[in-house]
Amino acid sequence: MISKHFLRAMAGAMALLLMAPMGSASPGVTPIAMVIHGGAGTMKRAKMTPERERAYREKLGQALEAGYRILDKGGSSLDAVEAAIVVMEDSPLFNAGKGAVFTAQGTNEMDASIMDGKTLNGGAVAAVKRIKNPIRAARLVLEKSWHVLLAGKGAETFAKKHGCKLVSKKYFFTERRWKQMQKRKEEERKKGSTNPEDDLGTVGALALDREGNLAAGTSTGGLTYKRFGRIGDSPILGAGNYADNNTCAVSGTGKGEYFIRLAVGHRISALMAYGGRSVKEAAEQVIMKDLVELGGSGGAIALDGKGNIATPFNTAGMYRAYKRADEKAVIKIYKD
Repeated sequence: MISKHFLRAMAGAMALLLMAPMGSASPGVTPIAMVIHGGAGTMKRAKMTPERERAYREKLGQALEAGYRILDKGGSSLDAVEAAIVVMEDSPLFNAGKGAVFTAQGTNEMDASIMDGKTLNGGAVAAVKRIKNPIRAARLVLEKSWHVLLAGKGAETFAKKHGCKLVSKKYFFTERRWKQMQKRKEEERKKGSTNPEDDLGTVGALALDREGNLAAGTSTGGLTYKRFGRIGDSPILGAGNYADNNTCAVSGTGKGEYFIRLAVGHRISALMAYGGRSVKEAAEQVIMKDLVELGGSGGAIALDGKGNIATPFNTAGMYRAYKRADEKAVIKIYKD
């Protein structure tokens, strides 16, 4: 026979279930979240064709889903970040991997990094020319070496040794990027200077997994018509990429020299750790005030351990998308 005490306990439990909001996470369960960006710059609605805008939104959606699917199945934040960035690196739409811009020498030199918020371990590659997916090489540096940053031929040799795919330099050629380089070259010949504002197309991804671990990844082709082996902020932990479970994960996109000088990723984290700021307050302070005052432009995505998201940018637009547990995906380009 079922006791009265048991029936009372069951009734109480049912009442609590009915009172809980639909879709809410159970106590102690970390909500998963995925945030990505495809670069900030001068994209304006008036100059964007419907076809091109649709292409960007579709690819952002695919990248977001590739990462979120891993999180939803209980996968790690590192796996999710890598998967999302690979989708964007394989697309000619973004300035990373296949769509990387050209240097003044007519080559493509790419940078990428990935960071584990649980251990503060990171891996990065810089100035690589033949690695199909630089973010995969960065992950290998994190997991297969005690180094943090490898560059040039050394990075390619290391990546090949560990099974990373190398491709012909012709793989990275796109007519659109070649024309951008030629245009920039002509502008510099006439004016003596150039403005790299229009190709701030770095890609990035952040993830929060069910274990409460954050991860961040950033990948880029750099600036059109860059010279002298220039390396930006994307492969530098604390500048264009950062993750710390105690605060947040950050991926930046913009004029890398300013992001390096300001240590944007770590600065956002520090404002949370030592200044008591929320992730939104910290990210907006750095991108909308500190970066602007220094003369820099760009944007960032930031994600804390509770699934709170910030996506500030001081340019005309930033390709971005995010999804949290039990919520619909959000994909945006402009300031709306």
